[in-house]
Amino acid sequence: MLLCFLLSLQTVEHGFPHQPSALGYSPSLQLLAIGTRSGAIKLYGTPGVEFMGLHDENAAVTQVHFMPHQADMVTLLDDNSLHMWTLRRHKGLSELLEIGRFMLMGPPGAPPSVTRVTAVLPHSSGELLLLGTEGGHVFVVEVPGFRELEERNISLDQVSNSVPVDYIGRRNLEHVEALQENPTNPSQVVIGYGRGLMVIWDLENQCAIQHIPATQQLESMWWTEDGSYILSSHSDGSYCRWRVGGQEETEEEEEKEKSDIPYGHFPCKAITKIVQLPTEEGPPFLLFSGGMPRASYGDRHCITVIHSKTHVALDFTSRIIDFFVIRDGLEQTGDPSVLLVLVEEELVVIDLQTEGWPVIQTPYLVPLHSSAITCSQHVSAIPLKLWERIIAVGELQKTHYSKKPWPITGGQNLGPDPPQRDLLLTGHEDGTVRFWDASGVCLYPLYKLSTAAVFHTDADPNDNLNQSAEGEWPPFRKVGCFDPYSDDPRLGIQKIHLCKYSGYLTVAGTAGQILVLELNDEAAEQTVEAKVVDLLQGQEGFRWKGHTQLDVREEPVLFPPGFQPFTLVQCQPPAVVTALNLHSEWKLVAFGTSHGFGLYDYQQKNNVLIKCTLNPSDQLALEGPLSRVKSIKKSLRQSFRRIRRSRVSLRKHHLQEANARLEAELAEMELAPVQRKIEARSSDDSFTGLVRTLYFADTFLSDSSHNTPSLWAGTNGGCVFAYMLRVPAVEHRADEPVTAQPAKEIQLMHRAPVVGVVVLDGHGAPLPEPLEVAHDLARSPDMQGSHHLVVISEEQFKVFTLPKVSSKMKLKLTAVDGSRVRRVGVAWFGSNCKEDYSESGLIFLTNQGDVHVVSLPHVKMQVQYPCIRREDVSGIASCVFTKHGQGFYLISPSEFERFSLSTRFVVEPRCLVEVPLHLDSSNPHRAEPGGATSAHRCVMEHALLNDESEYSKAERNETQI
Repeated sequence: MLLCFLLSLQTVEHGFPHQPSALGYSPSLQLLAIGTRSGAIKLYGTPGVEFMGLHDENAAVTQVHFMPHQADMVTLLDDNSLHMWTLRRHKGLSELLEIGRFMLMGPPGAPPSVTRVTAVLPHSSGELLLLGTEGGHVFVVEVPGFRELEERNISLDQVSNSVPVDYIGRRNLEHVEALQENPTNPSQVVIGYGRGLMVIWDLENQCAIQHIPATQQLESMWWTEDGSYILSSHSDGSYCRWRVGGQEETEEEEEKEKSDIPYGHFPCKAITKIVQLPTEEGPPFLLFSGGMPRASYGDRHCITVIHSKTHVALDFTSRIIDFFVIRDGLEQTGDPSVLLVLVEEELVVIDLQTEGWPVIQTPYLVPLHSSAITCSQHVSAIPLKLWERIIAVGELQKTHYSKKPWPITGGQNLGPDPPQRDLLLTGHEDGTVRFWDASGVCLYPLYKLSTAAVFHTDADPNDNLNQSAEGEWPPFRKVGCFDPYSDDPRLGIQKIHLCKYSGYLTVAGTAGQILVLELNDEAAEQTVEAKVVDLLQGQEGFRWKGHTQLDVREEPVLFPPGFQPFTLVQCQPPAVVTALNLHSEWKLVAFGTSHGFGLYDYQQKNNVLIKCTLNPSDQLALEGPLSRVKSIKKSLRQSFRRIRRSRVSLRKHHLQEANARLEAELAEMELAPVQRKIEARSSDDSFTGLVRTLYFADTFLSDSSHNTPSLWAGTNGGCVFAYMLRVPAVEHRADEPVTAQPAKEIQLMHRAPVVGVVVLDGHGAPLPEPLEVAHDLARSPDMQGSHHLVVISEEQFKVFTLPKVSSKMKLKLTAVDGSRVRRVGVAWFGSNCKEDYSESGLIFLTNQGDVHVVSLPHVKMQVQYPCIRREDVSGIASCVFTKHGQGFYLISPSEFERFSLSTRFVVEPRCLVEVPLHLDSSNPHRAEPGGATSAHRCVMEHALLNDESEYSKAERNETQI
């Protein structure tokens, strides 16, 4: 073969990082960093600029800090290890590398608390790290070499000896809760201890300058930009303002004058972080997280923003991890511009300069799981007209977003422009379908379609705990799009099929509903007709025990611009739709459930074909996913999960940690594959009638000289049904009915589930998609040579000749390792040698997580690559292939991993980050702690980016202390 394959290459991750645990930001590089509880570290800049690193240790990232004006970053893990990362230039691109690791070592016999790091402060010199510990000590470490400067350490005894006797006699200082540097004097830092005491320490003279004797448990500190005040926030929901260098007052006077509890004197939750930023004209911005009244709003996750007379409590639907503010100007010294908040389930960016403080649409890190993903479809090479129409209707949904450009602008995206326009469609538990631009590195949201308006649901807006009344105090404002609630689980989308040439879309749901929709650029009010299809065909002795069907609205519904439903098919029993296919040229949609399959003419709105496949002994197929017999516990479990997701608590935090540990242990175990041979399965097995695949083909069924439209259906019991269709000519299509008659039936010997059917033309190529030839985007299929039918079961590929349907060849999967086909797709692979040459193949994924490529028409194995962990059942189930040898699968509820088997279609970040060479504007020759001037430091920073730098080779070796 001429094909030149790449090994399966994991190229990029799309979506929101699972279980984020730390946030960092570099104002000089304009890069955002997110650490996760699995030990991953991810950097984001301007759209297309992305980096990812993974710590060797299986430990959560608890803190992320960029070194000032450098391409270096320090991470702290919950195993108490510190790690140094850098962005280094290699072959014209930047790459994220770990260049050192370090762990504090206490004196022999010292308890672990002495060196347990609780606070990290990168010094503005770029050469020092100050590490506050659980034991109350502050260690000074030189970077990048991670050399401890013992002579500069600040011991607890030194601090205790300088504290007034009346204070130290009443309480222990406890751990170091926070460290802050004086913005106007880098030789001064303030050390905040857990019990409340704050000590301003002179790094050069090794002595305490001032003591701030707060009495409440300390949570965070903020040193104002002019250096004159320190703000402290506390566990009782209060914050205090302390003058630096002023005349000390008595404790009672200090508390009376400076303490403030924003949300009243009833018991409040802790204010975990506080920030105050000045403005050029007018009062400063005050921002803090937490502080809500415990009894009334203890379950809220809020950040309060106060500016002048505006006071808003931004209300998030999941736990707040961290936040920071981006300011105007290259030096980040102007007015506050943007508030960026990382919460457990999404990233929310607020425009602080536009009236109303609207949200800014994120070009990446969008929460794919704002409602749980239930299915997906990838559509390649979208025609420009359809693309523009989808974008236009999507923009109408984004009028509430800010017009401010995306504020994270670091780095340069050096990747080529996408060769084509690709869509990824995701179906969700709440009945929505979301359209994503999957052409490049960033999975960008284009448009959201909701199907709930077609039905009467149990939705009650008062059920939402985040609804707020007018004039309510605190002044809540709900922000973010993550919503763990589902109005009705029956709305969940199970199958999607979009025709990119006609603009028709069909979606099918959990309660047997199939909607056919058409793209309309204008709003329209219409009634959606429902056609009931009885798949049991009146057979006696069967009674559906599952959920009821959704009630369709009889009155007209006003649908916004976009995809609007014009017809509905309702299966009876209302079981989950398991297979779906749309043929837009013939105006037909085929659908299947665990009871049978049907064919519907959506132009004339008539049923064409109904076939029951239910086995008389298969009672499980009549119980449904919410059966009274077996699913009471499951229903309760789902209810509790929704409560836990909506009210994120400490208990959930511990539960997720336990689950993460369990997943890690499972991953490390050597799980032996299932040992079995291919054996004939009994026809009494459950769900043998479940329809797994539906396929339209214009091929030879009756004889070798007359081709005819046909429908093929494959079941879980290894049966393939073929029906010959009569589709009237275009000029009579609206008047004459479409008819179907049974033509062939194939029963596989081993009764393995049929997961795919493909017809090959006379050249051995798969038949083109509907309307593809009419749009001159594919050559007409060869109707001169004989056609072949490829039936893909879970255990083998079998080729039959048409029209006789006689077996010609087969490819068995390895029986001894228990491999079964879980996903299959047709792909075209372009050659690296000839621009205009490509060959077709079948890609399939097994239950072992391996991706294989099989050649056509000879069904010979070409390549195999381990892609997904075999234990990752949800990842394997979510996999979807593209037409050009790529694939997507969920590596977590909120992230797609993208991979490629093609040398021609690889989507991956290609970016460059350069450190700006600028001197300190206030004093370019200022000597800094550690002996380096700003100018000398910048020269070293520039050297770090060049892989030929002797400095980087000599000074940045990995260090283990």
